[in-house]
Amino acid sequence: MSKLKETILEINLTHLTHNYTYLKSKLDSKVRLLAVVKAAGYGSDSVTIAKHLEKIGADYFAVAYVSEGITLRKAGIKTPILVLHPQPINFSSLIKYNLEPSLYSPRILREFISIAEAKNQNDYPVHIKFNTGLNRLGLWENDVDYIINNLKKTKSIKVKSLFSHLAASEDHNEKEFTIRQINLFKKITSQMIDQLGYKPILHQCNTSGVLNYPEAHFDMVRTGIGLFGYGNDANYDTHLKPIASLKSVISQIHTLEPGETLGYNRAFVSDGYTKTATIPIGHADGIGRQYGNKNGFFIVNGKKAFILGNVCMDMIMIDITDIDCKEGDEVIIFDNTSSAAIIAESAGTISYELLTAISPRVKRVIIGNN
Repeated sequence: MSKLKETILEINLTHLTHNYTYLKSKLDSKVRLLAVVKAAGYGSDSVTIAKHLEKIGADYFAVAYVSEGITLRKAGIKTPILVLHPQPINFSSLIKYNLEPSLYSPRILREFISIAEAKNQNDYPVHIKFNTGLNRLGLWENDVDYIINNLKKTKSIKVKSLFSHLAASEDHNEKEFTIRQINLFKKITSQMIDQLGYKPILHQCNTSGVLNYPEAHFDMVRTGIGLFGYGNDANYDTHLKPIASLKSVISQIHTLEPGETLGYNRAFVSDGYTKTATIPIGHADGIGRQYGNKNGFFIVNGKKAFILGNVCMDMIMIDITDIDCKEGDEVIIFDNTSSAAIIAESAGTISYELLTAISPRVKRVIIGNN
């Protein structure tokens, strides 16, 4: 009999330790590991994740926004935190909470120097991001002189790291492009180091870079999705353990007669006697409408139960016609066996989107914290 009574997201810290250990095993002992815990820890719980990773030895954290870094600081996290996409309006708060900004454009560089000087900072740690091909954020190779000239005019900041982001490190068909990115990063950082007169931390690899490009580990690597159990490659997925399991229960069971319809817009029409189960989870919880109409499925007593009709805000109906189950039984949306990557693929998306969409109203349950 199922002990589960409601929809929960189970977060397994033993699995987190396993993934951290596996990724560390791919690195030289001198290479640092930066754990990316943005987006509420990839949809789990950023504070819980960061506290555990801090305890087992993570060297750095990264978040996307200043507010995420403040949450970690208020929770007692002492490890350095890189803010990957800060906005000038938040620079004062960033300094107040001892967060470290990515300076990714001439404007951001100028504005942070201005705030740092106004607050009488000295050698405040900053990270200079270069664009080597992702074309999303980052300074260019021809900005090096501009950066150096601005740095020479102030004592308010000091470069803690130089970094870039690989665009397709998980795609073996894009190896040539990735190698070009790595070589460009080497060229840019060599110029920067020559003019700075000291060597900051260098980092370019994301999770797939860690696994596929050991020659680009440099001084530090950044890993996000890998810590949460996904390697973007079936060969690596077998070595990782998803830390999050989304589970629910059967609220009610119905039997539809031939020709009866189900759900909003009568999107499902039964072509025979169909037994359905209603589950207390919906698109407000992160299971989007793209999973409806048999694009997605849940697991009930070890069997696939496809989603019928349109996903509702708070409920989803699934086909249990050939499954032996009853009201109150457990339903697996994703777990260590039927992973978020598998479920996401069924609806034409990726694990990142499914994981990070899980609503805060879904109860988090922590297990494995030994």
